[in-house]
Amino acid sequence: MASLPPPKPCAVCGRAITWRKKWARDWESVRYCSDACRGRRTDARDSPLEALILELLARRAGGATVCPSEVARAVGDDDWRSRMEPVREAARRLVARGVLDIVQGGRVVDPSTARGPIRLRLRS
Repeated sequence: MASLPPPKPCAVCGRAITWRKKWARDWESVRYCSDACRGRRTDARDSPLEALILELLARRAGGATVCPSEVARAVGDDDWRSRMEPVREAARRLVARGVLDIVQGGRVVDPSTARGPIRLRLRS
């Protein structure tokens, strides 16, 4: 029995895409986890969020964390709550690139399944 390919991150939201039999022929070209992500794709607005996360973490001492709400508030919008999911998506993309860890209670968690309050930390 052949082993299944490992999951890969969605290009938009960063959640894990797990292999499905219907994708056997074109697994290499699968980039999005859902029709919603395929329709949205990554925008030019997503890259500045990733840069802002890294900038806020660079200002902190080694091993320090930031809350996604700090990043959302730093964008400068009055309605920072609407920026929370885009910030989480940007964080998941950074995790997929190996730059960042998402932690809860000081332990690294799977970004695709983490629920509740999270913190962002540069990967050591």
